[in-house]
Amino acid sequence: DVSTGIIYRKRIAVCQNVVPEILRKVSILKVPNIQLEEESWLNPQERNMAIRSHCLTWTQYASMKEESVFRESMENPNWTEFIQRGRISITGAGFLNCILETFASTFLRQGAQK
Repeated sequence: DVSTGIIYRKRIAVCQNVVPEILRKVSILKVPNIQLEEESWLNPQERNMAIRSHCLTWTQYASMKEESVFRESMENPNWTEFIQRGRISITGAGFLNCILETFASTFLRQGAQK
């Protein structure tokens, strides 16, 4: 946007399916890739970027949303603060709902720590 200087992007990301093989015995999980829709807003003047994404694969069974913010640290302008929030809700997978939610939240939490 020329008036604000904010750079907006919207894209579809294709990621390798990281669901463990044992869970892929369930037919709905037997896909090679997972699609995510990602929107980002980069504000170079304020030195911050916000990202919002959600899963396009398995929409009839799962709702996975994530929001991240990267911004200049108040402590040191050479540092970057990273704030991440997410929500995972899985339905329609019967007894696997809880197992899949636990796997997804653990996987995303580990990714955020890296």
